[in-house]
Amino acid sequence: MKQLIGNTFFEGERPLFATNDIRLENVRFYPGESAVKECNNVEAYKCEFMSKYPFWHNDNTLIEECRFTVYSRAAIWYSKHICMMNTLVEAPKMFREIDGLYLENVKFTSAAECCWNCRNLELCNVEVKCGDYIFMNGSNIEIDGFDLQGNYSFQDAKNVVIRNARLDSKDAFWNSENITVYDSVIDGEYLGWHSRNLHLINCKISGTQPLCYAKNLVMENCTMTPDADLCFEYSTLHAEINSPVTSIKNPNTGYISVESVGEIILDGNCRNPGTCKIEVTKKTCTA
Repeated sequence: MKQLIGNTFFEGERPLFATNDIRLENVRFYPGESAVKECNNVEAYKCEFMSKYPFWHNDNTLIEECRFTVYSRAAIWYSKHICMMNTLVEAPKMFREIDGLYLENVKFTSAAECCWNCRNLELCNVEVKCGDYIFMNGSNIEIDGFDLQGNYSFQDAKNVVIRNARLDSKDAFWNSENITVYDSVIDGEYLGWHSRNLHLINCKISGTQPLCYAKNLVMENCTMTPDADLCFEYSTLHAEINSPVTSIKNPNTGYISVESVGEIILDGNCRNPGTCKIEVTKKTCTA
């Protein structure tokens, strides 16, 4: 049975430090630090956080219909089993070193450096703005319904599945491993460089110089916009592209099926000339 704490406020340092088995309702946390630190089995409902580092070193936390203001930066670190639903997050650096995180209907308005070194994450219908470097070094992540604006996303991430997403993100998936993206739009230059086992299915790709230095890249039923030029340099891949491609440059090995291609560049820097087969599927008829 949880102790109910409602319709009140706290301020200063550590007002509820090491308080377990509590439910917070309509509680406001004014400036201070570490308000709910070292607490287990906490529920927070319709609460507002204006203090720094409110949830650190916690286990089993449920957060519903809350607001984390810009003053509650670095709110949840070094914790396990966090569930957050229907919540507005205005603060950066929200999650670090979390094992077991579930987010549903959560909106981030300033998500820089969020979700670093986190593992075992599930996201459903999440919107992120200003999310530079989100999910860096993350692992075991499942996402369905995701709108991201933020560069350098998923850097060094491993074992990620993304569905129904729109990623406005330069340098996404750099040095990542075992990433699969379904039914999504990815808009941003230098996509997926130095990735390993990146698998794109039914995706639309925009931005210059995508998917270079990639190993074991697979593309199924994808399309590319005209600004996605100089593709696949030094990559090993198997790609099915159902659109024109502006230019392909020095792919390493593998197979590319493409509707049409404006230019194939195999210059003196090509490492394995002729070992990547490029098949054009839409032939141009001439009189």
